[in-house]
Amino acid sequence: MKKILVANRGEIAIRVMATAKKMGIKTVAVYSTADRNAPHVKKADEAICIGEPPSNKSYLLGTEIIKKAKEIGVDAIHPGYGFLSENAIFAEEVKQNGIIFIGPNTEAIQIMGSKLAAKEAVKKYDIPMVPGIDKAITEVSKAKEIAKEIGYPILIKASAGGGGKGMRIVEEEGELENQMTRAISEATSAFGDGSVFIEKYVKSPRHIEIQILADNYGNVVHLFERECSIQRRHQKVVEEAPSTILTSELRKKMGEAAIKVAKSCKYEGVGTVEFLLDNDNNYYFLEMNTRLQVEHPVTELITGIDLVEQQIRVARGEKLTKTQEEIKICGHAIELRVYAEDTLNDFLPSVGKLEKYELPTGKGVRVDNGYVQGMEIPIYYDPMISKLITYAKTRNEAIQIMQTAIENYKIEGVETTLPFGKYVLEHEAFQTGNFNTHFVKEHYTAEKMKEKTEEEAKIAAKVAVKQYIEDKKKLRIPVQ
Repeated sequence: MKKILVANRGEIAIRVMATAKKMGIKTVAVYSTADRNAPHVKKADEAICIGEPPSNKSYLLGTEIIKKAKEIGVDAIHPGYGFLSENAIFAEEVKQNGIIFIGPNTEAIQIMGSKLAAKEAVKKYDIPMVPGIDKAITEVSKAKEIAKEIGYPILIKASAGGGGKGMRIVEEEGELENQMTRAISEATSAFGDGSVFIEKYVKSPRHIEIQILADNYGNVVHLFERECSIQRRHQKVVEEAPSTILTSELRKKMGEAAIKVAKSCKYEGVGTVEFLLDNDNNYYFLEMNTRLQVEHPVTELITGIDLVEQQIRVARGEKLTKTQEEIKICGHAIELRVYAEDTLNDFLPSVGKLEKYELPTGKGVRVDNGYVQGMEIPIYYDPMISKLITYAKTRNEAIQIMQTAIENYKIEGVETTLPFGKYVLEHEAFQTGNFNTHFVKEHYTAEKMKEKTEEEAKIAAKVAVKQYIEDKKKLRIPVQ
């Protein structure tokens, strides 16, 4: 493998290129006209324009990307995450054109890409699942029957999707028809498939995911868990590893369950098995993501394993070099996704120019970044600017380093989730580890954060005045 095309943009494209360079592999970037001067384009050895700014006219043009890759002699394609990363048709087309797809086999992507097919695949492995139905539906009458059987509240979920799209919580029968219609409409718009399924809604769960790694020879290991419960609109914002709630015994059980899920679809490469954990520490299989996760850096930091490198090695046909017993947890890592969003206005996207953009540095600080000062945040793509990650021997130290890093991360021109990250890390619920997926609902409002910011500004002003008075006193001391 001498040349890899990265079919993505921003921080993840740069992240993949960094490992490829370390391994002595040349890289090719693809870009839309909006990204012509983007950092990922400059980091690559070669770059190809693939179309206009909208992703369906550029980054989602799988056939065009493959055609360009063949023209310049690319050996492999890494899809990153998002865009084409979980597109089984694209993965198969890459393979049919004699190029290596750095990811799992097509069958695994297909099975785990459908929540219902995934549940069917793992059934025989006796893995706990949330009560619900095992087939997709579109009829409200059928939904009412199922809801009565399993009891309210229920969760309506798009069969073909993720990221919170096509998902609705229904507390009582009177809400069902309206929420069902909305979920089907949203699923159709986002995934071209309006089918949904219904399951019992687990109240106040933790969202725990297990990182797995598998080769082409039947060897599968897990790289422990990530705590992903701090979310807004069903999408993660703060992640950490390890979780504060898992005991060694529970960690072992969930790790073994994740390995069974991987084996159920003959998985190859890097993947993530997601679980819900209820108040009684019962865990339920949620889904499997057949790609590199946004939050993979926290796992890399606590295990010392480069997951992109492992993806490439498995794609090259190499065997895993570590056994389960050899993989250990060392230290604690926390990640904050830095989105261009207005946290005081319901986390709505904040589009604009990065008038000021300075990254934090220092021991235990890592920034996976895709932007530079002066760049515009385009409206066409996900609003994530970067990922701020901190690492230390203990969780408390990692929190302290993160708080300082947030203060030292200077962004002007757009609103970001940095203030929200600060709010989370300073909150008692997070510091004590006593939180769940309803953190935002239970502990956060724009008003609370505004009050906190104003109070901190007052304290800072008082400190500044006091220092000013002290300095004046010193200046008045006569010279002897």
